[in-house]
Amino acid sequence: MRLKLIVALFAGGVAISSSAFAHEPSHTAMLSNTCNGCHGTDGASAGFNPTVGGTPQTYIIDQMKKFKSGERPSTIMGRLAKAYSDDEIAAIASYYSTHKYVLAKQETDPAKVARGKEIHKERCEKCHEDNGRSGDDGGTIAGQWKDYLKITFQEFREKKREMPKKMAAKIAGEGPLSDADIDALIDFYASQK
Repeated sequence: MRLKLIVALFAGGVAISSSAFAHEPSHTAMLSNTCNGCHGTDGASAGFNPTVGGTPQTYIIDQMKKFKSGERPSTIMGRLAKAYSDDEIAAIASYYSTHKYVLAKQETDPAKVARGKEIHKERCEKCHEDNGRSGDDGGTIAGQWKDYLKITFQEFREKKREMPKKMAAKIAGEGPLSDADIDALIDFYASQK
C-alpha cells in the first residue's frame, strides 16, 4: 500500500511538473519580453512607441541592425540592440512578425486626414501600399502613434536619420513637403482603422 502511495505521489508530481514546464515561454518569447515594456504586449504599443507586432521580419531585422550599428539614431534602442546577437535579433523579429498588427486609436482632424490622403496618393502610395499598411521597404505606418510619426519625419528632415533611397528620390523630385503637409500625412496615417 505504501509503495502504491509513493508511486502515485511521484507520478502526480511528474505530471504537475511537466504541465508547469509546458506553459513556460520559449527562449524567443523571453527575449521578446524585454521589448514589451516599450512596444506593448506582443508588440501592440499602448502609446508613443511604435507598434512592432505584425511588422515584417526583414524590416525589424534591418532596423535593429541600424540601431546596433548607430546608423539609426535612438535614445534607448541603440544600447539595447547591441546586447543581442544577429541570431537573437532574427528570433525576436520572427516572433513579432507572427503577431497581429494593432492600429492605435487616436484623435485625428478630418480636414488634415483628407489632405493627407491626397499627399499619400501623390507621393507615398507606391512604397507605402494600402494606406500605409504594407510596403517593400518601409515598416507599417498606418495606425502608428502620431508622436512616433512626428519624430520619424523630423529625423528625416533634420538628416539625423537617413531616408530610404526611394523616399529621398521621390521627395527631392517633387519638392519638399511643408510642415502642414507632414501634419496632414501624420493625421492620415494615424486615422487608419
